[in-house]
Amino acid sequence: MAYKVIIPARYNSSRLPGKPLLDLAGKPMLAHVIAKAQVSGAEEILVATDDSRIQAAAKNFGIEACMTSIEHTSGTDRIAEVISQRGYPDQTIIVNVQGDEPLLPAQLIAQVAADLAAHPKADAATLRVPISNQEELFNPNIVKVVCNAAGYALYFSRAPIPWDRENFTSENDSPTKSILWPCYRHIGLYAYRAQFLRHYSTLSICKLEQTEQLEQLRILYHGGYIHVAIAQEIPIPGIDTPTDLERVRNILVQNRKA
Repeated sequence: MAYKVIIPARYNSSRLPGKPLLDLAGKPMLAHVIAKAQVSGAEEILVATDDSRIQAAAKNFGIEACMTSIEHTSGTDRIAEVISQRGYPDQTIIVNVQGDEPLLPAQLIAQVAADLAAHPKADAATLRVPISNQEELFNPNIVKVVCNAAGYALYFSRAPIPWDRENFTSENDSPTKSILWPCYRHIGLYAYRAQFLRHYSTLSICKLEQTEQLEQLRILYHGGYIHVAIAQEIPIPGIDTPTDLERVRNILVQNRKA
């Protein structure tokens, strides 16, 4: 099945400035993300950025970078501009591989593209994995998702959802017993059709998106459908904080030694 990968990458991250170019085991983070996309089966790979330093880095790895506006509030907005520049046919499947996921398994890129193709009702497809510990559930940097019986998203949040009224205590916001029901972590990987991305760029930013800082909530707010399959492999979380950066660096060092 044909699909394209676009990697949105901006330089001015509030928590980790210059994040796509930070060193991981001797290579910029962006290089690791590109390498995953290259072995996923994608027919084309592009980087979408607003910074000439990232554009130059992508060129060094043999990947074209499309320059986009500095005004975009999300990676999806940035990708939507690239779709406009390129004039892709409406049914072209685009996978948004975020630039801070250097350890993302390549098979998940193919999986999310295939899942969108299998669900014509869906405006977007993404992935989830079960949460297995309290730290993940209550970590605001890990996004949670709840879905309906057909696997379509009901809501995404940085808060622990669903809230287990019987087993969480309001005093310290922690479970009174270990995790016990299907809570899911959202994997920040999306597939869209070019037609929907053109529509997405016309949707107004909603208060939920601004409050949670989660771009996918714009789709739900405006009545769209996001199918959320269970990932075929549990990925290591991406990089949002300096602690995450050191964690991934240590993993790469250990992988080199193995």
